[in-house]
Formats: sequence, C-alpha cells, structure tokens
Amino acid sequence: MGKVTIIKNGIVFNAVNKAFTKKDIYVKDDEIIAEEDIEETDLLTEWDAKGSYVAPGFIDMHVHVFENFAQIGINADKIGINQGVTTVVDAGSTGYKDYAQFKDKIINQHTTEILSLLNVSATGLVEGLDELSAPEKLMSERAWETIKASEPAIVGLKARMSQSVVGNQGIRPLEHARKLADQTDTPIMVHIGSPPPPLNEILPLLKDGDIVTHAFHGKKGGILDEDGALIPEAHEALERGVKFDVGHGTSSFSYQTIKRFKENYSYPFTISTDVYEKNFEQPVGSLMDTISKLLAVGYDLEDLIESVTILPAKTLSLMNYGSLEPGKKADITMFHIEKKNRELIDSHGEVMKVNQRLIPQTTWKNGKIVYQRG
Repeated sequence: MGKVTIIKNGIVFNAVNKAFTKKDIYVKDDEIIAEEDIEETDLLTEWDAKGSYVAPGFIDMHVHVFENFAQIGINADKIGINQGVTTVVDAGSTGYKDYAQFKDKIINQHTTEILSLLNVSATGLVEGLDELSAPEKLMSERAWETIKASEPAIVGLKARMSQSVVGNQGIRPLEHARKLADQTDTPIMVHIGSPPPPLNEILPLLKDGDIVTHAFHGKKGGILDEDGALIPEAHEALERGVKFDVGHGTSSFSYQTIKRFKENYSYPFTISTDVYEKNFEQPVGSLMDTISKLLAVGYDLEDLIESVTILPAKTLSLMNYGSLEPGKKADITMFHIEKKNRELIDSHGEVMKVNQRLIPQTTWKNGKIVYQRG
C-alpha cells in the first residue's frame, strides 16, 4: 500500500508537446505515476492547485551557492525552493580542493538539490576571482578523473574565460578544460565576457553539448556583430550543438542584445540567473524574475518554461528531470502570473516596464511540499 496524491485544478505543462493543459497529476512517493498505475490498496488524497500553472521542477543551471566560503555566494534555499526552483547547479564556485567542504556544508545542508559544474581551477572562487591566471592553479587530469568518478553531483566543468580571470593565460585554460572534459565525456560551461580571449578563439574549442553562459551580455566582442547578426563562430557553434545560456548576473544580460537575437534567430537557449547575494535584489532577482523579463521581451511562456525544465535537463544529462511524465522525479514548480505593472532592469540598468510577472506558489521536491507562499 502506498500514498498517492492527486494534484487537481492545475494548468499543467506538457514537455512533450510544449503546451499547458488542464489535467491531474499523480504523485506516489517521490515519483510521478500514471493513473492506471494506482493500486487498489493505495491511499488516495487530493491536493488543490487552485488554478496555478504546474510545471516540472525548475532548474537554474548557473548559480553561486558556496555561501561563506567562496568569494561570491548565497543561500541555496533562498534562491532555490523558496523561488520555485527545485534544482540548482553551482557553476564553478568550488574546485577540486574545496569540494569535500562544499558537499558537507552546502549540498548536504539544503533542501534544494545542488549539483556542480566543477571549476577547472583547483581552488574555484575560494581564493580569489582570478582563478585561471596561472598554470599551477589548474586542476590536474588525475584529480579530475578521481573526483568525477566518485561524486555524482558533479555534472561537468566550468571555465571562466574573460580577461580579469585568465590574466595573461589567454586560451590555455580552456584548452586544458577541453582535455579534461574529453576524458570523461562531460560538458564544459564557458563564461564569456570582456576579451581577451576573443570569441573567435573560444567558440571553436566547444563541442556538441557544451554551454556558453552570459551569451547575451551586450558587451563589446559578443555573439552579435554591429548589424545584429551572429558572428560566424557563434553560428557555427550553435549548428554543431553548442548550447547558449542566459546567465543573467551582475553585468551579463542585455535587453538590447536579446531583442536583436530574437528578431533574427529561433535557436533555443537555457535560462539561468548567475545569482549570488550581492546581485539577488538588483539586477537579477529570482529565476522567475529572469523568465518574466524574457516574457516581456516577447518570448512565449511555453518556450520559457521549456528553457528552465527539459532543456537544462537534457543539456546536463539529467535523465529523470524536466518532465511530469510517469516515471520522472516528483519535482514540481507551481506559479501564478501576476498581472500588475512594475519595472524590471537588465544588467546594464535599462528598465523594462512589464505587466506580467511569474510568482512562485508551491514547490514540491521528491514528492513532498517544501515551500508554500504565505
């Protein structure tokens, strides 16, 4: 005998046909099940979603949650389950040297599920923000093979490729990351910002499944040329399967850049926040605020929900995530859309007047309610 919760009266996102429909969801233990799989001995209870949108648990694939240890960080549950995000991916806050502490103090101490893109630097962001500025700071091949084989929460590598991080090392840290990633068939998330190194050196090193975060940063030397067209290296990268990610951050999301991209291209991308304590209130806000900004730009809600559910799940090879189909994890995000005029800003201080904002209502993790809006 088991307990089955029937979630009723929700507007449910179907990841297969990318549409919202009114239907019931059945949760048994920590799993979504089909109605026909309910057994006669199961105890049935109903839970009223009260017209909320019901989606697979949101995944924020670029955050910094090594709170009190790394140079930048924030409480994982503050930007996770409390904001309708069931799974976050810490993108490079920790390296090999401090991962055990990250696991003990962060992964094991929060309700939000925390995965890791391990920094290619052995010290991550714990000892400074120029972690790739010297060859001796890089993680060794043996260290990477050892930790990747023993730590299932590590889903890939992170390399921050901008001038303030790499110093005089140029493209060499990314070449090292490429070697490590190829050893274990895992993706690299590459932070792009102010060159050097330029994108025409960075992007050709990336392969199918790798991720470019801060793709729409709006700084000089980005993915678009002066006419709003993708530079050749960016177009070629997308065509061979490299993924673009928002990675909002303090200085890495531009309304103007995303508008120009939308005018000319329909490539899908993932949405993440690059959130930490100092940018949480402004300019980033939550993952739902970032989605709300893109909704105001003109993207369809269905495409945006796909960008925080099934797309990051596929990108990071998270097999049981990103869908409410039977057999998947019972991670569920419920939200309302508030119809109210307000202003949301990008990383460059540009103000967007919006009249729709996603508001988290209820968060389910592994089949249990872990957050409800008061």
